[in-house]
Amino acid sequence: MSVLTKRPSAISGVSASSEALIQTVYPSIAATGIGKLLGILYDCLPIPIGGIKLSHLLFPLPTAPLAAGVFFLQKAAGKVYQLTNRAVKIKSALGPKLFQKIPLDEISEVVVDQQPGQAFYPAADIRLVGKKGETLAVLPGVPRADVFRQSIVEARDARVDRKSTRLNSSHTVISYAVFCLKKK
Repeated sequence: MSVLTKRPSAISGVSASSEALIQTVYPSIAATGIGKLLGILYDCLPIPIGGIKLSHLLFPLPTAPLAAGVFFLQKAAGKVYQLTNRAVKIKSALGPKLFQKIPLDEISEVVVDQQPGQAFYPAADIRLVGKKGETLAVLPGVPRADVFRQSIVEARDARVDRKSTRLNSSHTVISYAVFCLKKK
């Protein structure tokens, strides 16, 4: 008789039987057009003075009120990206509104695209690509996008691995049952 052992969760502390939040990311100011323009402005004069770019000395202080306004408006009325053990969700920063939900097993590739003006913040856009090469969703202005990309890839791989293991183990049980029936 076959004994099935329970495998540990693929992601520590996350149960496969229910949806669990793994990571929440708030987009940076680089997700907005104004933020990208400010990022381009802050990097436009690469002449170093004492090891600091001239544009970093000239422009951030006068534009700080604009940048702060965009930042707080984005936190109040913007979006948030949530990674669970089952999906990537794009939700309202305030309130329960769900804009989009992309199941992890539909994601084939996670691509980081850094747009002009995002390097200053360090942020980039993340594009979730489906199995047929179609873009499932774009997450603009993700801070430290390479870290969030890696989290998505690991969660997706754990989800797909968990499903294939579950299918394989049920196949073993079915095969054993068929073997027992044939034996009689």
